[in-house]
Amino acid sequence: MTPLSRPRRLALVVVVAAALFLGLSGAPAGAYAPASTATIHPGVMTYTAGAQCTANFIFSDGADLYIGQAAHCSGTGAATDTNGCDSGSLPLGTPVEVDGASRPGVLAYNSWLTMQAVGETDPDACQYNDLALVRLDPADHDKVNPSVPVYGGPNGIGGPTALGETVYSYGNSSLRLGVAVLSPKTGVSLGTEANGWTHPVYTVTPGIPGDSGSPFLNSRGQAIGVLSTLAIAPLVASNGVSDLGHMVDYMHAHSNISAQLVNGTEPFRPSLIGLVPLAL
Repeated sequence: MTPLSRPRRLALVVVVAAALFLGLSGAPAGAYAPASTATIHPGVMTYTAGAQCTANFIFSDGADLYIGQAAHCSGTGAATDTNGCDSGSLPLGTPVEVDGASRPGVLAYNSWLTMQAVGETDPDACQYNDLALVRLDPADHDKVNPSVPVYGGPNGIGGPTALGETVYSYGNSSLRLGVAVLSPKTGVSLGTEANGWTHPVYTVTPGIPGDSGSPFLNSRGQAIGVLSTLAIAPLVASNGVSDLGHMVDYMHAHSNISAQLVNGTEPFRPSLIGLVPLAL
């Protein structure tokens, strides 16, 4: 299994409803920038010490706003290091550049650092707990919208995905050279594995370097996870999507970060956009 992150390492480090709706953070939708003009949202690029990844979802604790990325985006080891219980990471407090923001954010939570601090030994958690939160500068709060581009949502956090269930994602690697029709991706889940920690999925085009951390939604528009790895075997070219519910529960149980997922202000719109390379 290979992480889907950073083009600099030539590694594949990859990842409703209702408008006028209260997100889980308790912040009213009106507190966010309109989805049509917001510059910070799921799917923007983040850069940690030069490593490029795609942000997943927006989180809030009622005071601060955070944007999610994969924990391995701040990794310091080899591109093939995927075990968060023994892989190196940059420390909390590391500045993270976020596309659309006027100031860098700060690495506020990293599941790899947390697992190492608590002495985690569960092999499923060690392999698939791949979430980091970047605290956004208050000066940029008015630039944020929590909706996933193209598809809308998220509408809460979903549970296990069934074999054959349609899933939706949005990758934004710079290797796509700004070709917007290649960013939305529709795919299919291969089920849920590792005691609920991961969802292997196939999308029409697998994640590429820079897609790491991308958001994934299920067929109901619920957030199910973040793009973490590209499988070489046994399911060649499938992507490993780390389960968001498990990762958020772990964060709440083992850190002082109480942030919750913020629901989108735009309704979830299931679409076949991303199923085929339209306009090519």
